[in-house]
Amino acid sequence: MTDSSEALIALEDGRVFPGRSFGAPGTRCGEVVFNTSMTGYQEILTDPSYAGQIVTMTYPQIGNYGVNPDDVESGHIQVEGLVVKEACRIPSNWRARQSLPDYLAAQGVIGIEGLDTRALTLHIRTAGAMKAAISTEGRSAEELVEMARAWPGLVGRDLVEGVTCREPYDWASRGAEGAFETRSAIRNARFHVVAYDFGAKHNILRLLAASGCRVTVVPAYTPAAEALALRPDGILLSNGPGDPAALTRIIPEVQRLVGKAPIFGICLGHQLLGLALGGNTFKLKFGHRGANQPVRELATGRVDITSQNHGFCVDIDSMPQDEVELTHVNLDDHTLEGFRHRRLPLFAVQYHPEASPGPHDASHLFRRFVDLMEKEATGHRLQATSS
Repeated sequence: MTDSSEALIALEDGRVFPGRSFGAPGTRCGEVVFNTSMTGYQEILTDPSYAGQIVTMTYPQIGNYGVNPDDVESGHIQVEGLVVKEACRIPSNWRARQSLPDYLAAQGVIGIEGLDTRALTLHIRTAGAMKAAISTEGRSAEELVEMARAWPGLVGRDLVEGVTCREPYDWASRGAEGAFETRSAIRNARFHVVAYDFGAKHNILRLLAASGCRVTVVPAYTPAAEALALRPDGILLSNGPGDPAALTRIIPEVQRLVGKAPIFGICLGHQLLGLALGGNTFKLKFGHRGANQPVRELATGRVDITSQNHGFCVDIDSMPQDEVELTHVNLDDHTLEGFRHRRLPLFAVQYHPEASPGPHDASHLFRRFVDLMEKEATGHRLQATSS
């Protein structure tokens, strides 16, 4: 069990919050953000979309059910640091294998507790997400503020290169150790999906497999021609961290994929598709991070409560609406949450239909992707028969 010591988090605007360390010692910089989820801290910590960020949990006690080897969304913790009101050191859950403080310490990640997370969250909501430095090493507040200001931030930086896989792999060989239903679906897979790994969460790949897809995961910078040479029935553009406009090596390849196979974009994949189709992106003031974001489907009026984690957004007014139909909007701030092409087989959503953590209202979108691939395959069969 880790020992507590004094810790500080200092923001670029000079605001400083004292607390106590409960993870690894050290000093790190990142963008400080907040997440409103009550549970799911292990999935949040291991979500590659959080690369470069210091996450503040708004729920007051975090860690009460510990951590385990199964509830992870990548191979290791991705955040720069974790800030909570109170960290639980004695978890109570039959699945727990380790406490949250020990988990952070084992992976060299700083945790800070004992500060006023309500005040920090309200400050971010007013001033916006901002650069910050956290330290357990006795550094002065003034030094940490200067470190925060000197940190380059997220805008204009390609963070995907730090989280993507290095070589293509078959998800069945890496992720099929899960539920029997998932293994069975992989054995009986009807469609082959190539998933671009911009920081893909494991649960996206699990749900694709559970939907009857064989999944080949490829690195983020894979040329479109190489992906299409794998003869996919569909393309998945995954979630990931950072500024989508900075991914200048990836956007042209996404453009080359459009119209070649059905495409499903999630979060960063949604933003990249938006850019590839002629739209623009911008940075949100404090982002959408949590498991309770209401999203309305424009065609039906249906409202889904969704899991979200993004600091950038596609400009709703920039999309070429003669080609693209806007399908979903956020009910809190009316930003764009989904679109589909009017002629081509592609659609995308800004939120996370795989949840993990969060509600499962939007899990039906994986079925929609499969239906799109089925429709496309049927069309090809009919075309081949008629010719």
